[in-house]
Amino acid sequence: MRILVLHRVTDKMIRYATGIDHAAHDVTYVGPADRLATLPPGLRCTLIERPDTGDLTAEVLAAVAGLPAFDMVIALSEFDLIAGARVRAALGVAGDREADILPWRDKVVMKSAAAAAGLRVPRFLSLPEALDAEPGELPWAGETVLKPLDGAASLNIHVYPTPTEALAAVREVGVPGGTEPEGFEVEEFITGPIIHVDGMLIDGKPVAIEASRYVGTCLGYAEGTPLGSVQIELTPELSRWTTDCLAAVGITTSLFHLEGIETADGPVFLEVGARFGGADVVDTFELATGLHLPSRFLQLITDGADVEAQPRPEGDGARYGWFVWPSHQLGAEFCRISGEAAFRESPLAHRWSQRSEDEPIKTTLSYADTDIPLAGIVGPADSAELDRFLRDAFSSIRVEPVAPEKPSGEESSN
Repeated sequence: MRILVLHRVTDKMIRYATGIDHAAHDVTYVGPADRLATLPPGLRCTLIERPDTGDLTAEVLAAVAGLPAFDMVIALSEFDLIAGARVRAALGVAGDREADILPWRDKVVMKSAAAAAGLRVPRFLSLPEALDAEPGELPWAGETVLKPLDGAASLNIHVYPTPTEALAAVREVGVPGGTEPEGFEVEEFITGPIIHVDGMLIDGKPVAIEASRYVGTCLGYAEGTPLGSVQIELTPELSRWTTDCLAAVGITTSLFHLEGIETADGPVFLEVGARFGGADVVDTFELATGLHLPSRFLQLITDGADVEAQPRPEGDGARYGWFVWPSHQLGAEFCRISGEAAFRESPLAHRWSQRSEDEPIKTTLSYADTDIPLAGIVGPADSAELDRFLRDAFSSIRVEPVAPEKPSGEESSN
């Protein structure tokens, strides 16, 4: 086949050389220069740089103009899904179209589909609908979440005590990021632990699924507190709920990252993405199952290999977890970490990534261990032990901003 890849996620995460047989297929990668540079040297393929300054669809179509027809367009980043669909349509390539992808990107369309399938979802309205409603007409009265329809990493999400206060804030100061109300929704805040279920489907058949429970929240991470998750038992009930959620939004052949809220009456659908999970979800998944999600998915869709369910390896059922420490709220490019020694030296610390005081950290939100003060993987152990480890670490370790040392001989001025 001739395969076009919209290349955004680094090859370290995807492992394209493992996932696609580059000797059997003609593969063209289109991406920014820094991302193309992550591909293995000597790989048999065509690399085309795009400027990364304008509309993604237009840049990709301009990059491949005049090339022979493609048989497949691959876009693994959630930020590229819509563009990938538009490129397929423009080039006449089979695969998901924009209408197919909307339930995976637009949270109102997504929750509407889940609710129509009989799944419990938070009560919600698009922001324009809510703004047009009469006072007291919203179908809930308690804490209210304002969030972008297609947001990620909990950016531009705000929680208000009531719907009235949420709408008053929008009317007074506008929506976060200075965009339009049409790009936002409001929904009721539901209290409970948040779980994520990760894996892949091929033609509606589950290939591998792992369930985890967050320690902390993604919103808390965006606001500056550490985040992690630990793998938990995938019960038959949770497995059925997962496949029901995926069927409701039309995900049949894809990687997926599904989030829900645990309540006394069962899980409440929160959101789902047709992608692999961030942070170290992929690595902990591989440790638990032996399966590397992105590369195995690429093997299945490009070579049509037989699909077999991936069982958990024989053993004691031990599980893994991951953690990340944010830096974007520190207000500095360097940090000092204290209180971590006992955790770093613990037998549970499977991988530990820590910045020294002279290593710069990102001042923008990131989950990548190369960007942030502290990250790692813990395990193997049972879920309860991993949960305790992370909670103890989060309460004991301190990450503080520091100013970089001045070069020798440089005097400070007052």
